[in-house]
Amino acid sequence: MPAENTNHLVGRSRSRFGASGGLKLILASISILITAAGTFSAQVPDRAVLKRKAATSGELFETIARMDRVVFEAFNAHDVERLMSMFTKDLEFYDDGDGFNDYEKTTNDFRELFRNTPDIRRELIKESLEVYPLQGYGAIEAGEHRFCHRENGNDDCGVFKFAMVWRKSGEVWKLSRVLSYAH
Repeated sequence: MPAENTNHLVGRSRSRFGASGGLKLILASISILITAAGTFSAQVPDRAVLKRKAATSGELFETIARMDRVVFEAFNAHDVERLMSMFTKDLEFYDDGDGFNDYEKTTNDFRELFRNTPDIRRELIKESLEVYPLQGYGAIEAGEHRFCHRENGNDDCGVFKFAMVWRKSGEVWKLSRVLSYAH
């Protein structure tokens, strides 16, 4: 079958757009699309930026930050009963050094920790705190914290990562899952 004669198309292209008119038209179209895409993306904030902002501000963030303070005020006071009242009875506590602990084992571990290290204290690294909603359940809190105690007359401190799942029942928030890692 003979090749189709397209000279008439080339001729039209040359007459309207010059010798390289088709290429110029394509390049102009691409340029317009790129400009439009750039303008659109500049007007619509990056989704990741919006998520990060939501994770570090707002009502849920403030609520969980306040609950974190309540938990660790009890920790720093070495008040095991008050501390454990902030956990659910079905607590799952995972530590990259100790493995899995339930509510009872965690209670005993805190008692032993406070008995063996009477000056241990925890400080949240505030700029690391992130909070995410957990639809129909509560919230996820993640960040870093510093634990310090005195050893041989000097502060001995370590910074570790954590993630905690808060369960909301009515208006009450309690910790149901804890991940402590990067020790």
